[in-house]
Amino acid sequence: MGQNEVKVGLLGLGTVGTGVVQLLNEHVQKIEHQVGGAVRVTKALVADKTKDRGDIDLNDLELTESAAEVINDTEIDVVIELIGGVEEARQLISDALANKKQVVTANKDLIAMYGAELLEKAAENSCDLFYEASVAGGIPIIRSLTEGLSADQITKMMGIVNGTTNYILTKMNDEGRSYDDVLQEAKDLGFAESDPTADVEGLDAARKMAILATLGFSMNVDLEDVDVRGITTISAEDMDYSEQLGYTIKLIGLAERDTETGKVDVSVQPALLPADHQLAAVKNEYNAVYVYGEAVGETMFYGPGAGSLPTATAVVSDLITVVKNNNLGVSGRSMVPPQFEKSLKSDEDIRSKYFLRMHVKDETGVFDEITSLFSKHDISFEKILQVPLAKNGAGKAEVVMITHETSRTSYEVIYEKLKSMESIHELESSYRVEGGTSE
Repeated sequence: MGQNEVKVGLLGLGTVGTGVVQLLNEHVQKIEHQVGGAVRVTKALVADKTKDRGDIDLNDLELTESAAEVINDTEIDVVIELIGGVEEARQLISDALANKKQVVTANKDLIAMYGAELLEKAAENSCDLFYEASVAGGIPIIRSLTEGLSADQITKMMGIVNGTTNYILTKMNDEGRSYDDVLQEAKDLGFAESDPTADVEGLDAARKMAILATLGFSMNVDLEDVDVRGITTISAEDMDYSEQLGYTIKLIGLAERDTETGKVDVSVQPALLPADHQLAAVKNEYNAVYVYGEAVGETMFYGPGAGSLPTATAVVSDLITVVKNNNLGVSGRSMVPPQFEKSLKSDEDIRSKYFLRMHVKDETGVFDEITSLFSKHDISFEKILQVPLAKNGAGKAEVVMITHETSRTSYEVIYEKLKSMESIHELESSYRVEGGTSE
């Protein structure tokens, strides 16, 4: 890789890949000024070379249907992986590193599962492997953790890191529409995949939180360490009662580290936020992440979580860093292995407030029975609503409550006991409550 021209090979020329080509075409002078020479995509892997690429200026870019032609091209200095998936991408990146090529990827699934392995291989081959675009699109959250906040001790990261689910919940909340109705609209608009499982079941967000926790806490956090729950069971009634109680429901990624024990917990699940919390105001497909540091205090990163140009901006920023590192002769030296052994909190260590909605017999003494059960476990209530069921609810009432903070262990014990009480017809929904005065 010389300073006169850096040649780049793309694995994938879809939405993000074309955005990368567009940015490199439009920002030629700025990029040359930063790195001391031209940076040009010379070859790209595509599924079909005959496909119409629209108005994008390919600038004599060679298209190929063979990944090996990109990976093994001796003239290519940097490989950018944008094909997605896991096993094929893992092998291609591994081969590229073995061929002494610098690598940039936007593949969150791959990094969450095999990031440590690939970063080690990159260091062994004196190569860089950067992945800023794998989390939160155009928001520079990874670089902020590894560079901007590297002098601080991160204690908590909390945010909205999936645009599809945030779009769905925004429309449900603001327009009173059903989950199924909004999901179909999100598919029609391209915000949701034809198979949205990874988004709506929280898996996409969980992969991102595993990456952030690994970097923020300098500890190898695996995907299976993340407690995951999606949004598919959230109802219009949950939204309405949350609003009455002064809250908004969001799919929240949460990673916390205990400053005394060093133990961490990482989760992705629907949570109630106070309506005046800044994350409650994050609408539609936008992402936002709070980072809490012992020294810096509270910082917030906000922006588009996906899209061609926002994600491509993160990819090209990594590309520029790769070229700068090469020019300085420090390629492959940026990886810092985790400082701490993995240590996870137990359920007894994890504390939160909880929202609980249930249908009960509309009889004297039932409410006292419920409150007595909570009292025996030293759990008090912050807010309570009790209303008769208007629809198909003869002889039934609805009780909605928000508890004060308690351990997950205590709450789950109570939850199981509530399920067996004859006076309770149905436990309709239960969510964590975040934010507020404990923040």
